Amino acid sequence: MVNDAQLKSPPKSDVHGAIRTDNDVNIDRGVKILEYKGILWTCGLRQICLAALWLPLGALIFCYVTASMFQADDIHETHCKVYNVVPSISAITGISPQRYIWRICIAFHLGPRLLIGSLYYNYHKERNSFIGDEKVRVQANKLGEACYWLNLIELLALTGVTYVSNRENYFVHEKIFIVFMIVALLHMLCRGRVGAIGADSVTPVRTNNIVWTLFYVAVASTVGLVVFFLRHRLLCRPLAFTWFSVCEYILATTNMAFHAIVVRDLPLHHLQVVYPDHKRN
Repeated sequence: MVNDAQLKSPPKSDVHGAIRTDNDVNIDRGVKILEYKGILWTCGLRQICLAALWLPLGALIFCYVTASMFQADDIHETHCKVYNVVPSISAITGISPQRYIWRICIAFHLGPRLLIGSLYYNYHKERNSFIGDEKVRVQANKLGEACYWLNLIELLALTGVTYVSNRENYFVHEKIFIVFMIVALLHMLCRGRVGAIGADSVTPVRTNNIVWTLFYVAVASTVGLVVFFLRHRLLCRPLAFTWFSVCEYILATTNMAFHAIVVRDLPLHHLQVVYPDHKRN
């Protein structure tokens, strides 16, 4: 007698009569599952941008608090040996171990910033396409391209000023910081201009008034930063470096807020990883 375990089930056949094995059925079932996976991963642009904003802001707060508590003598030291209360950003992010926390957060901050720059480029390009006057439309497209390249240069300068510490190479750090300030201001100016151009044909960008406000605050803080730096460097005035540091923190906060307003310009956008539609074996 033959038991049930020795009985072989007949091979499966499709509607056309072709013989199909169990392995073929399993493979086809797997292919069907893959075909229905259109979106593999999705995340709101708002969450990505807010995470990118909190990385440098949180790192800055962490560096300031820990450096003020445990390394006050190091961060308040100046070349003039004058009284100082508020340390500079370069001072609190140039000591160890704070420098490593700051560099890690900036490294993760750069990717979303590149994405935001590309999104704004396409956003301005789409908006400019509705401008009726050809001359104004060409000017708006040039401003949109300028915003893209200024954002890229600003990111490169931010990378340089982060990874070239003032304690390691002050001369290079200072020059990169100057480039960062100038490019950041030009970026704000171009963004405000391209958001308002062609207002007779299309609606201005919804955050354009915020951009101009942040630009004026950044200009005022930059002027104060330069004035107090010269008073500290040339005249060695007490508390001059403190006011320089205050202006530096205002400028940094303004720059972070400027890049965070993308959550209001593009509130419904999502970043998605999509499986391709074509079949794969």
